[in-house]
Amino acid sequence: MGWRNPPIPWSELERRLSDGRPPNRPAHADGGDSPAWSRKRQPYRPPRPSRRSDAPVPYAELHCHSNFSFLDGASHPEELVEEADRLGLEALALTDHDGMYGVVRFAEAAEAIGVPVVFGAELTLDLARPAPRVGGRPKGRRPGPAGTMGHRQAAADPDGHHLVVLARDPEGYARLCRVVSEAHLAGGEKGQPVVSLTTLAEAHGGHWMVLTGCRKGEVPTALVRAGPTAAGRALGRLTDAFGRHNLAIELWDHGDPLDTARNDALANLALAHGVELIATNNVHYATPARRGLATALAAVRARRSLDEIDGWLPAAAGAHLRSGREQARRFARYPGVVERAAELGRDCAFDLRLVAPRLPDFPVPPGHSEMSWLVELTERGAARRYGPRGAERAPGAYAQLDRELSVIEGLGFPGYFLVVWDIVEFCRRRGILCQGRGSAANSAVCYALGITNADAVSLGLLFERFLSPERDGPPDIDIDIESERREEAIQHVYERYGRHNAAQVANVITYRPKSSIRDMGKALGHPPGQLDAWSKHVEGWYVQQVPDDTDIPPNVLALAKQVEGFPRHLGIHSGGMVICDRPVIE
Repeated sequence: MGWRNPPIPWSELERRLSDGRPPNRPAHADGGDSPAWSRKRQPYRPPRPSRRSDAPVPYAELHCHSNFSFLDGASHPEELVEEADRLGLEALALTDHDGMYGVVRFAEAAEAIGVPVVFGAELTLDLARPAPRVGGRPKGRRPGPAGTMGHRQAAADPDGHHLVVLARDPEGYARLCRVVSEAHLAGGEKGQPVVSLTTLAEAHGGHWMVLTGCRKGEVPTALVRAGPTAAGRALGRLTDAFGRHNLAIELWDHGDPLDTARNDALANLALAHGVELIATNNVHYATPARRGLATALAAVRARRSLDEIDGWLPAAAGAHLRSGREQARRFARYPGVVERAAELGRDCAFDLRLVAPRLPDFPVPPGHSEMSWLVELTERGAARRYGPRGAERAPGAYAQLDRELSVIEGLGFPGYFLVVWDIVEFCRRRGILCQGRGSAANSAVCYALGITNADAVSLGLLFERFLSPERDGPPDIDIDIESERREEAIQHVYERYGRHNAAQVANVITYRPKSSIRDMGKALGHPPGQLDAWSKHVEGWYVQQVPDDTDIPPNVLALAKQVEGFPRHLGIHSGGMVICDRPVIE
């Protein structure tokens, strides 16, 4: 084409060259600063206006798993919130296994729809510490897919007792996050948290509401295995640990023939020990339609086919969200347990933004504030980049710098710019190649500080694309650091802010088309060779793009479409870090 390109937009040129066919890219691809489009979670938008109304029977679901229980829950957090809204629940708790990974998405959806939410976790107690490693993995443990090692994997019925912990307030949330994080650190292995009842007793401080849990809770387990006397002893240990006012016995009914007998025995225990009694449904999916996917995920987690794990699976699709009216019918023989769940839900609900951390104070020389030190550094850099004030090489440079600094001060972000400058300056001193990119190139302050190398003033770039009073949240400054020496910069951040206040970002590894078809095909009992052949037919971003002429069975494709985008396991981001003014684990 040479240099005389036609005066038409690139989008029009692409359309003509592709014969008008739609490009093979996701609808949310932004074509922004990255070399290629990537899948990025978009802001949550409710599918419809809230239809909440006063339910005839108030009820809150206080025991609920999302797909962030990793191969155990079968609904996104947003789906659970939407269904809770449809059912008119007073509140909804998220209690994923041994982690708080889904709370941000959960809270965003709840705020958009208007559903009060409770934050908690179902903790696993009494797990043994990992066995000594042999050949890079724990002795006697089969290797599994990347990121899936842990007590819940490769076991039809994982070890350990369960205990549901709900945060009553932001302080309880911080304490629970600390306990969960320290449990994973104590385990010394991914997916193998180690925490004891004694540790929980020392940590709660009256800021938690504790439920006895599902069939794997210590009290229900003792009841089934050894009878009411053993269950009473187990309940006594929980009462001693948390106090009667912070403990409730949990009843649930999934339609199993023994559910009523178990609930009767648990109700008698509650009366005998003076402990509260509440109804839950131990939810693992939003609606009964997700039961098939839930069983397939259980098979994947256990590394068995559905035929092999069938004896361990629930007989019916009972673990879904229910309305207060339905729960009241099921628990009519236990008056007040449904209404009490609603009261607890209302009492424990709070806004997650109340626990949002800030950046730590940046260390500045004596006599300086963060803002005055940022102004000083900017003036020094501007003198090198533009020349002295009043004789700048780029007309209007200092006026632009003054305007940008005024906006930065007004929005309270001087510390943010100092943090980024410090990392870039460290790399410069060490001879590590680094470069700020993206919309930060629109800032003359970033140019003066040496964060970017694009002269925003000479190029006439718009600062408001980077930062303005109308935009919500801090600016986004991406720094590319040469991969072979990135670890040096990471260690510098740890040294500067401390191991407790800095951490690397986790990646949530999600199901893509190939992995969706592989895992769902494996759950349905298809051999590995066949799964390899099917995966070769899969291209593009979505399972829906699989060609119609493939021989992939419809039931495999149906499950693959449902599981696509689900969290599979966690990884570690190669360079993303979090820096807080308080311990990250809180």
